[in-house]
Amino acid sequence: MIASVVMIAVAVLALWAGGFAFWLLAVVVSLLMMAEWAGLQKAPARTKRLGQFALSVPLATMAPAWLVLETRDFFTLGLVAGAAFFVAIVTRLPKLAAGVLYCGLPVLALVYLRRQDDGLLYAFWTMALVWACDIGAFFAGRSIGGPKLAPRLSPNKTWAGLFGGMVAATILGGLLWALADLPPLLAIATPFLAILAQIGDLFESMLKRQAGVKDSGNTLPGHGGVLDRLDGLVPVAPVAAVLVALGVLLS
Repeated sequence: MIASVVMIAVAVLALWAGGFAFWLLAVVVSLLMMAEWAGLQKAPARTKRLGQFALSVPLATMAPAWLVLETRDFFTLGLVAGAAFFVAIVTRLPKLAAGVLYCGLPVLALVYLRRQDDGLLYAFWTMALVWACDIGAFFAGRSIGGPKLAPRLSPNKTWAGLFGGMVAATILGGLLWALADLPPLLAIATPFLAILAQIGDLFESMLKRQAGVKDSGNTLPGHGGVLDRLDGLVPVAPVAAVLVALGVLLS
């Protein structure tokens, strides 16, 4: 529990600082995720490093110093796709190439969110709703129990946990709307993103079952790998960025 609090504190501090600090933390986390993804795919060490090197190119373009053109996000998005294509062609491992998208798109989304006028609020909402969902799911699953959600993928997850996570995330979204002027569209979308977060969790559980491992890695002693901690954020961040972009266009 203490380690989890420390990790959240580090993330919040970098988020508050923004700029280079937030980008640097996001880059380090993304490259660690890519290494763990390669491990789950049983990729050789050389191809794992190749995947990380390919991913580092679009990650570099997300740095604050590069943010000078209005089209920068589309440019970086193209580089993420190009890096995935490059890895697929060179290694002939399409699943490894998919990791470039899996580990790159959430970082691009979070950097985009943090850079908006209300970026601190948007990025915090995106990350905190996943935390709230995890906490709500944990306590609801433990206290209520009941039918399993997907026993073949994750035997500990229950339907009660799913709804508990949705309720906790919804409460967070409501509080941010009432106290911090979170746009109504984002507040309304919060419970649906909570479902998406739990789908991301189940997807990573499937990957670990296929690889025959309990954790995605040992980067965080006692807490598994980075993917184990961020699996819910991976699908949520890109969708949150799309919702914010739509709100900007419609405003």
